[in-house]
Amino acid sequence: MIFLFTVSSAIYGASNPKREFRGAWIQCVNGQFLGKTPAQIRYMLSAQLDTLQKCGINAIMFQVRPEGDALYKSTYEPWSRYLTGTQGLPPSDGWDPLAWMVEECHKREMECHAWINPYRAKTKGTPALASNHAAVKYPERIFEYDGLYIFNPAIEANRTYTCMIVEDILQHYDVDGIHIDDYFYPYPVAGLEIPDNAFYQRNHKGFSNIEDWRRENVNKLIHDLHKIVRVTKPWCKFGISPFGIYRNSPTGKNTKEGSATRGTQNYDDLYADIVHWVKQGWVDYIIPQIYWNIGTKAADYDILAHWWNDHCGQRPLFIGQDVERTVKGIDPNNPNSHQMFAKYNIQRSLPNVQGSCQWYAAAVVDNAGNYRTALEKVYHSTPALQPLMPFIDKKAPKKPLNLQKRTVSTGVMLTWEAPKAKKEMDKAIQYVVYRFAKKEKVNLESTQNIVTITRKNRVSLPWAEPGTTFVVTALDRLHNESKPVKIKL
Repeated sequence: MIFLFTVSSAIYGASNPKREFRGAWIQCVNGQFLGKTPAQIRYMLSAQLDTLQKCGINAIMFQVRPEGDALYKSTYEPWSRYLTGTQGLPPSDGWDPLAWMVEECHKREMECHAWINPYRAKTKGTPALASNHAAVKYPERIFEYDGLYIFNPAIEANRTYTCMIVEDILQHYDVDGIHIDDYFYPYPVAGLEIPDNAFYQRNHKGFSNIEDWRRENVNKLIHDLHKIVRVTKPWCKFGISPFGIYRNSPTGKNTKEGSATRGTQNYDDLYADIVHWVKQGWVDYIIPQIYWNIGTKAADYDILAHWWNDHCGQRPLFIGQDVERTVKGIDPNNPNSHQMFAKYNIQRSLPNVQGSCQWYAAAVVDNAGNYRTALEKVYHSTPALQPLMPFIDKKAPKKPLNLQKRTVSTGVMLTWEAPKAKKEMDKAIQYVVYRFAKKEKVNLESTQNIVTITRKNRVSLPWAEPGTTFVVTALDRLHNESKPVKIKL
């Protein structure tokens, strides 16, 4: 059952944070592109992006490498079957989905993060591989597990190859981030062993057990990926969306070792030591997939949200929200409502949580249970800047130049010029426009006063009464905000 609820007008004016990551995943592995022409796919995605923009989404995680393939013009890998139906077959009109998505996201003031899978080389449903696929060219680097082909994490050449893939994307596309999901070593299947013992026996690398050895293999990839991002495009973000459980606590209560849960574990089952990566600064953000509902015995949303807040807050932390599961769950404190309000109340109450990402974009667009309406009217009712990442860059751009106003038929036109900058990191990429009523104190922390965030050097506004003050600030690629410039009607 999916519960419908009416968004109360009493909370329309609730204060929203000025800075918040508001993402959504657009995946290809659900087959939403299959059987469509490039023009039909573009039409579908344009409609999705328009709707997501309207409900305040400010970042898109776009899946471009699901199985050693590409939804972009790759230097190394074949076109994805999830795009054209046949691996290696390019789009009929020469379309480059990633280039298009970057442009369309930026037109809508959204970030675009290229979402890749570093280890999966073939899914169960792929009948044939293209001749230039890595599993065909380098079969010795691959192992098979439960119908999947996996790039063996123990092989250094695979780490180098994955870094080459990322470098290729960064060199050719103006993406704002490189994003990987929860697939590291394969999810365990009962009675099926990972076929890598021979590699462990050949070179223990100083580890007395294969579990620590596997974790170190993944550690090396995460370290190397973070480094290649920093070297190639310093302003680009590197983020990971791990499975929602780090470890199950041995005590049955939340501890630093793990959460009060009973489920698959990153650390012990996928050999992904998320806490270590955060502490080492090898990730710029994390989005644990806390897809369960409040009250789920094996994995309670409330318990997990608190655990990640308490133990992984050294880097920007966002929560992965499952839209469909949320609207099918009953709010434990309100049997007439689903769980969206309760989950967001938890998310917004935790000091280290700086946003969320919706699984998945089309589910938001479909608006089951008025989920999208609640985003638009309540939780994203005012624009938001991206969370700061001072460990990448903390220098603000210079303020906009030559702010001017003039009357036009629709109201007021504000124009300004970009501030001067010597380095890419210092350039103004976007601008924030604020409006304050006559005699109202200028407070740039009030989200209610943000009129728009734009990449343009002008904005048309409805007419305002004399004495209204407009303020414009500049944002760089990391959303460091400049000092303000003001103009009064």
